Amino acid sequence: MSVLQWIVGILLLIASLVMIVTVLLQSSERSGMGAIGGAAETFFGKNKARGMDAKLALLTKICAGIFVGLSIVMMFLG
Repeated sequence: MSVLQWIVGILLLIASLVMIVTVLLQSSERSGMGAIGGAAETFFGKNKARGMDAKLALLTKICAGIFVGLSIVMMFLG
């Protein structure tokens, strides 16, 4: 295994771990059973979360693109 394969492999591992963490940190889109009992979020609470969720969604998309790109590079190296 060449040094370039090791570097791409490590970068691929880091990109996949960051993508997993960003997906897990995002809030779910459904309110579940809490909406029936009146525990749904208020309008202002959703706007605060939307900013953070938008950043996490953007970071997830970037990591997914990097992951796909590195996977293609690894395919040509190996």
